[in-house]
Amino acid sequence: MADLPEHCAPCADGTRALGPSEAEERLQACPSWTLELPRLKRSFELPGFRQALAWVNRVGMLAEEEGHHPDFHITRWNQVELVLWTHTLGGLSDNDFVMAREIDRLWERSPAAGAAD
Repeated sequence: MADLPEHCAPCADGTRALGPSEAEERLQACPSWTLELPRLKRSFELPGFRQALAWVNRVGMLAEEEGHHPDFHITRWNQVELVLWTHTLGGLSDNDFVMAREIDRLWERSPAAGAAD
């Protein structure tokens, strides 16, 4: 399994998007996510609409801290889909997998984590 950095970092000039095999290798660090090249996705089910909005806000604060932002989709009254990809590269980078890992850690500490996701 590829070693991921502890935090997201700005992409240096010349950084390229990860290839399919590189992305598959990094997916091992966040197996709850689905790889749909060139994106990484995960859905979360929460007890209600307010909890879904609160989850979006919690992930938003984490994204601000890391400087790497997912696309947010509230797909049902209690479901949130997060989509990660590095817009500047048009594909995936280590930052996407770092964010996925950190979102998973946040979810594990969430009171809503007992709900099916």
